[in-house]
Amino acid sequence: MSTQTTKHPHLRIFARLLGFLRPYRRSLAVSIVLAAASQTASIGLIRLTQSVIDDAIRPRDHRMLWILVGIIAGLGALKALLMVGRRFISGRQALGVEFDMRNALYAHLLRLSFGFYDRHQTGQLMSRATVDLQGVRFFLGYGLIFLAQNLFTIVGATAIMFWTDWRLALVALAITPILIALAYRYSHVSHPVLRDVQQRMADVATVAEENIVGVHVVKSFAQEEKEQQKFARRSEAVFERTIDANRQRSLYVPLLAFIPLLAQAAILLLGGWMVVHNELTVGEFFAFNLYVSMLIMPLRMLGMWIGQSQRATASGERIFQVLDEPEEIADRPGAVDLPPGEGRIAFERVTFGYDRERPVLDSIELEIEPGSNVAVIGHTGSGKTTLTALVPRFYDVTAGRLTVDGTDVRDVTLTSLRRAIAVISQDPFLFSTTVRENIAFGAPAATDEEVERAARRAQAHEFIAELPQGYDTVIGERGITLSGGQRQRIAIARAIVTNPRILILDDATASVDATTEAKIRIGLREAMEGRTTLIIAHRLSTISLANEIVVLDHGRIAARGTRSELAETSAVYREIYEHGMIEQEFIARLEATA
Repeated sequence: MSTQTTKHPHLRIFARLLGFLRPYRRSLAVSIVLAAASQTASIGLIRLTQSVIDDAIRPRDHRMLWILVGIIAGLGALKALLMVGRRFISGRQALGVEFDMRNALYAHLLRLSFGFYDRHQTGQLMSRATVDLQGVRFFLGYGLIFLAQNLFTIVGATAIMFWTDWRLALVALAITPILIALAYRYSHVSHPVLRDVQQRMADVATVAEENIVGVHVVKSFAQEEKEQQKFARRSEAVFERTIDANRQRSLYVPLLAFIPLLAQAAILLLGGWMVVHNELTVGEFFAFNLYVSMLIMPLRMLGMWIGQSQRATASGERIFQVLDEPEEIADRPGAVDLPPGEGRIAFERVTFGYDRERPVLDSIELEIEPGSNVAVIGHTGSGKTTLTALVPRFYDVTAGRLTVDGTDVRDVTLTSLRRAIAVISQDPFLFSTTVRENIAFGAPAATDEEVERAARRAQAHEFIAELPQGYDTVIGERGITLSGGQRQRIAIARAIVTNPRILILDDATASVDATTEAKIRIGLREAMEGRTTLIIAHRLSTISLANEIVVLDHGRIAARGTRSELAETSAVYREIYEHGMIEQEFIARLEATA
């Protein structure tokens, strides 16, 4: 990395943002050419205005006046067409840049591991995908073209002014070093403030997102006022930092606008003196002032576009923080598809911790035979969910290795591994689409018959048939229009339809009542037939689905065996068993009457 980009990292960010314009090189070039041609037409209009004064009005030449006015009208129409073309092309380019950046950001977010989402808030990520991306899109789509147009205007107007009278040109350009110094200073002080504004806006988005998603919790505990105050504090932080940015803009932008006026005043004084002494024609004097006015506008806009570039760079920095996040869980070079197998799982001295200094699992040795149903139990925090999360490689082991059908899960492609595994969590997530599409989410090619068969096995068909449009009923966001038990049964059907070789039930019946659980267990027994099943459960009724039980305690395997064996050898199992006896007896009575 060059010394320049090391000292000014925002220049490196800006250069990376320009990389998104690579697919639009031609349209960018055409837009710049059209912008330059439009400004050339503007300069030509001023030159024609000078001719109207000197060659038509002063000599009272009516014929020349009509000719020149006709040329001006034609050139003005051409300029309008050039501007239409430039705006159309640059508009498509801006939308294309936004489209590419949004897709790149979204694709990368989908590839990132669970660990990334453990560390980042949803509102922060949404802010980067919306507010920040819009800022970058506006500058890359329009800002660069306007900068090029302004630069061409400055160069063209300067050249024509020197050609008209070099003395007046020097007076007009005397302010340039001052403008450059002010612009550089504004760039230097505005970047950190604008970056902070973007960050605090993301904080506001985070609070808003949490309160919208968790509105039921907020209202249930009557915490509307407290959450409103929290939102107000975050909004006030944005307000205060934006005031700082506005204070800077209020100081520098007027200065950048005022200084060119000094040059214009000097031109009026010196140019008027030259006209009086016949060193400059009236037309030249009038045209020169138009050139200066034409030059002043780009110089006035300089501050705004510098501010826009700084805002875009600040936004780009936040976007690249996501795009630069490494894919912690990714296919290794040379990864192959998971070989066919029956679902044998082996933990070989597996150690894992979300924080390497504090392992959650410690030297786990566990082999699960194909087709067996194993329940993993233990007190809260013992590592049950973490153990099962390693099988589909949601996280990589810290030490040791984990194999499925004899192959290290790190040596196979994630797609083939996860297609062989179905996970049913205790808090199922459903999409805002039809029931059919939710069930077929993991198997888009599933037929209607396969979807219905999976729903029947999950004991979901009966309530689905009673919905307004049956399987074509669109459910609310996150399945909010369904009960907890209904959401859970659809999630179970979603797992069944993929026909996995390994099934993971993470406390899958925790959200249903005893009657519904009894129905689900009938379907689960059929679904578990012939495939390896890992069951995380607290209810004894769910544990009874397993042929064998593994007891975890503080990240280690404390015991393993059947229910009768563990009742004699494991104090942890006996404690769980004693707490669940009353519930077990109740479930048994329900099943007997089913």
